[in-house]
Amino acid sequence: MSGGEQPLSRLDALRFARRVVEEQAERQLALIDRWIANEEQRQAERRRGEEKRQEPAQWLIQYGLNRSNVDAVHTGDCWAAARSGRCRPATRQQVLDALLQQVPACVHCRPDTALGILE
Repeated sequence: MSGGEQPLSRLDALRFARRVVEEQAERQLALIDRWIANEEQRQAERRRGEEKRQEPAQWLIQYGLNRSNVDAVHTGDCWAAARSGRCRPATRQQVLDALLQQVPACVHCRPDTALGILE
């Protein structure tokens, strides 16, 4: 040792090691805190998205290619309506009126039966 420097005592070395470990732990905790904050934000966004999501329509009216003719009526969960791409949400009364005007009921989901109209 030159310049009158004293060798590190065992106690000084232990205190130095403690400071190093403490700084590393603080950095790791800060990183984990960021991960937690990011996950909380993702969960909050997911909840907001679920709250904004509209309830699926209970009834659907299927329009023709010219979008003015009514082709059929469906229940809201009908797979055939989903595939057609030409359906719009409707009220129960609109579906009842359409059925009374001889608009055909879907043969797959049978909205007429769901409404209690038996043919």
